[in-house]
Amino acid sequence: MAARVSSTVPTMTSAHPTPAAAPIAPSPSRAARQAEVVQALLQHLPAHALLWHSEDTTPYECDGLTAYRQRPLVVALPETTEQVQALLQACHRLAVPVVARGAGTGLSGGALPHALGVTLSLARFNQILTMDPRSRTAVVQCGVRNLAISEAAAPYGLYYAPDPSSQIACTIGGNVAENSGGVHCLKYGLTLHNVLQVRGFTAAGEAVTFGSTALDAPGYDLLAAVVGSEGMLAVVTEVTVKLIPQPQLARCIMASFDDMRKAGDAVANVIAAGIIPAGLEMMDKPMTAAVEDFVHAGYDLSAEAILLCESDGTPEEVEEEMGRMSAVLRAAGATAIAVSQNEAERLRFWSGRKNAFPASGRISPDYMCMDSTIPRKRLADILLAIQEMEKKYQLRCANVFHAGDGNLHPLILFDANDPDQLHRCELFGADILETSVAMGGTITGEHGVGIEKLSSMCVQFSAEENAQMLALKAAFDPAGLLNPGKVIPTLHRCAEYGKMLVRGGQIKHPDLPRF
Repeated sequence: MAARVSSTVPTMTSAHPTPAAAPIAPSPSRAARQAEVVQALLQHLPAHALLWHSEDTTPYECDGLTAYRQRPLVVALPETTEQVQALLQACHRLAVPVVARGAGTGLSGGALPHALGVTLSLARFNQILTMDPRSRTAVVQCGVRNLAISEAAAPYGLYYAPDPSSQIACTIGGNVAENSGGVHCLKYGLTLHNVLQVRGFTAAGEAVTFGSTALDAPGYDLLAAVVGSEGMLAVVTEVTVKLIPQPQLARCIMASFDDMRKAGDAVANVIAAGIIPAGLEMMDKPMTAAVEDFVHAGYDLSAEAILLCESDGTPEEVEEEMGRMSAVLRAAGATAIAVSQNEAERLRFWSGRKNAFPASGRISPDYMCMDSTIPRKRLADILLAIQEMEKKYQLRCANVFHAGDGNLHPLILFDANDPDQLHRCELFGADILETSVAMGGTITGEHGVGIEKLSSMCVQFSAEENAQMLALKAAFDPAGLLNPGKVIPTLHRCAEYGKMLVRGGQIKHPDLPRF
């Protein structure tokens, strides 16, 4: 995605309100508040760990969702857990909002700063504390890169399974916040399934531990609540992850289809046959064209869609599973099937999928990556619906899917310098999310809600459900200081969005379109 250095955010629209308010201009009150916060934090952090001048805080004004920007009041870069705890205690005492930030690769605005808050960068927490091949676990600080864990475990024949496309840069703390998956999540699970224990601090600076390195933990099992909570419940500083043995062999099938529905049906048929591939990904024609021009993976540019299906395990297991998958794909109408013959060719097949986002950045000034899920049997339906939306909003869209679990990643291509294009992009994205809900899916799979999908939460959930989420948030953070204004919409916002009817203080779902 192209970076745009800007101190403004787009104009608010009634159909899809811009989540962030315009940056607050310098004023005596803001300046006084900034001075107060800086002075308080200097009691606990060295001067080089604090940034507050605009030229220093601008690089932190957004995450991977660059359409929305906001300069924070202060950026803090602590170096020890004691400093993190002291910072949170000071901010809690002064009622200062805190937004935790990892590598800033998130795509839903989860790390968008608060105009009068502290952005807590955890980039300096980048140490692997222990690597235990006997228990197949590693204890890592939250700022350790996803891929760095597997690199460190490789000499022991182990690796960390979740592999989001940004794994070269994204951090394990961010993965915990979003419950990240990746192309191999179908077989090996999301972050939640690969994490044993998380340590950190509450908004008030109280040390907390979720999960256990044992088979069970005393008290309520809150690990699942914290993983995927988008920095709203606690600030994570340390994670204990599971490691798994590297497979003896992995091979990948690249299957071409001349019809989108055939490709969608093939995905459902593979799962229906009782096969759980290590990876099962799908790309449409515009996406394959973009990535082929970028990495030259050898994709079939005449295909309307291609599937990447991987098998791993012992040579015997792989041989048997590859044969079964190939038979299912041919029966579903595959026009061509290529099977990787060596590791280099397997990695080449995957190189296009792994580079889908940067490839899209080469053909468009900006893109907005959506992230919804649908039942696998509706893959073709949603793709065809998106094609109609391209005509409706007059914007291009390239599609890549974690097809095995129905997780969509449509990339809407637009130019953020054009307010009208941004407005149409927002409408396009909201349409994809609402259509996913209408097809029996959800508005997010692994990128989180952040600010991007706040309004769409009004379509997915009722007032009572949102109230329960707010109650959980309040149990951890009564003052509402951790990442405020994210994930859970207010009644007012749902009313403003116009997709919910407010009568007598109650939200009622409108009739959603049926497909």
